[in-house]
Amino acid sequence: MDRSLPHRIWRSLRERLALPTHDLLRDATYRRLFASILVSSLGGQVSMLALPLTAAVLLHATPTQMGLLTAAELLPFVLLSLPAGVWLDRVHKLPVYRAGEAMLALVLASVPLAWWLGWLGMTWMVVVAFVLGCVHVVAGSAAQIVLTQVVPRERLVEAHAKNSLASSGSEVVGPGLAGALIKVVGAPVALLVDAFFLACSVAVLRGIHVRERIQPRTDARFLPDLKAGVRFVRGTPLLVAMAVTVGLWQLCHQAAVVVQILYATRTLGMSEADVGLSFIALGLGTVLASVFGRHISRGLGAGRAMLTGLGMTGLGWAACAVAPTGRIGVVAFAGMLFSFGFGAVLSFINFLAMRQAVTPAPLLGRMTSTMRWLILLPAGPGALLGGWLGEHVGLRSSLAFAGVGTLLLTLAAWRHPLIRSIHGLPSPAEPEAHLGVEATVPIPVDVPAH
Repeated sequence: MDRSLPHRIWRSLRERLALPTHDLLRDATYRRLFASILVSSLGGQVSMLALPLTAAVLLHATPTQMGLLTAAELLPFVLLSLPAGVWLDRVHKLPVYRAGEAMLALVLASVPLAWWLGWLGMTWMVVVAFVLGCVHVVAGSAAQIVLTQVVPRERLVEAHAKNSLASSGSEVVGPGLAGALIKVVGAPVALLVDAFFLACSVAVLRGIHVRERIQPRTDARFLPDLKAGVRFVRGTPLLVAMAVTVGLWQLCHQAAVVVQILYATRTLGMSEADVGLSFIALGLGTVLASVFGRHISRGLGAGRAMLTGLGMTGLGWAACAVAPTGRIGVVAFAGMLFSFGFGAVLSFINFLAMRQAVTPAPLLGRMTSTMRWLILLPAGPGALLGGWLGEHVGLRSSLAFAGVGTLLLTLAAWRHPLIRSIHGLPSPAEPEAHLGVEATVPIPVDVPAH
């Protein structure tokens, strides 16, 4: 027997698994950012199921209350997004990102604490949702900007695809883990696992260092700087078109999200463990989109890939709305989650890359917050509408509204050439043309860390 054969096999396998020379994961800074996303996403799978299951099963929430719970988490985006963008353009973003992860851990840990003390009710859950929303507004925007400080702009689609892959890997393993944890210890206690993973994410982020030079101005004024960010978005037709399209999609999305757990447990008769296992399909969809999304974007173009992804989510909601109960209904529910996972990731890796590519560095904070504000303005009404439809018309009606509405929106957006014609990533606009004399703020000058 050739004793060198195992060594040759091992060497061949190692060469096949080795990262390509120019892969982003070869960069130590991005690798830490990727690891942080992977860890926090794994914990996020627990809270994604545990929070609504706590409300729906333990607290017996009505569809309207589920809508209020979702609206409470979305309200901070309406109230805080614009001022948060101005503030972020004046501070270092990485510390804000780290602090946000730590705050999320503390807020989630308060739910099992309140349950043990006998304080847990829908009022507590609404307050938790509101605080979570506040953190996501500020720290979430900071996280998106940190990516542009670590990764060159021409590789943003690749970076967003890899970030989605980190989330997707968690979405394959996470739902099964979440379902098992919830079954064994209960939904409130399972949230402690997410808090632990968030603490691990903070530890990983502490090893990241980016060079960001802040140039504070003595004449800086809050309101003119805020208006400058809004004016930049308003004066960039691509950003306006994407904000309208994704904003209307968010209305449909939230109408579906507020009832999908109720639909699974009450209409389809699925157990908590069954729901957790079904969410594995969501992870599989996001993994496939993360792996192949960059190739699809190159083939279709960034704009068409974004719209194709939105249409896929609508197909999933529409199909699930008319599915019968029983085993077919369970398969349809899993299929809806798969379609949503694939479509949402395909859409958003292109949406995020296009909006970051077209924006000059001094305006990234205000652009990010303005866009998040615009696209989430319709989300709260969508959640309330979905809850109202689910309670007064039927849970299927909320899914049908989301599915049909998204398909019509995709068709209308496809007929408009502005998004559809974008193939490669656009170049950033000149900031001076949009800031105005009163707000010429070269505040963050981002220098990649590699």
